[in-house]
Amino acid sequence: MKFTSFNPLIVSADAEAVIKLFEDLGFERNHQQDNVGGINVDNTSLKDPNGFKVDVAYAPDMKQDLTIIRMNVDDFDAAYDELIARGFTHQSGRIVRTDTSVSAMLKSPSGFAFDLCHHIKK
Repeated sequence: MKFTSFNPLIVSADAEAVIKLFEDLGFERNHQQDNVGGINVDNTSLKDPNGFKVDVAYAPDMKQDLTIIRMNVDDFDAAYDELIARGFTHQSGRIVRTDTSVSAMLKSPSGFAFDLCHHIKK
């Protein structure tokens, strides 16, 4: 399993306010994906001049913001199996597949979560 990127992901019902905060801190929008996997979630990736990244996902049903670690890998299946073997759980059971990515939310035994993702290059 090779990491292709590793950064925070903030999921919020008020994503525009979160995005504005990061823009005020010097980040710029560099990628937008709407209605990810057909589940009414929009994702905005931001990057600062030093190359640091943060993703902000708009999820209208969120009651409270959630901070997750986005872990992009070169082999989704191998990473998924590795994390499950280490005690991570896939509570929703849903794997989101789009033309450009595959992802799943996995929770560690101690409570932190990864958004495990593989970007499909065409």
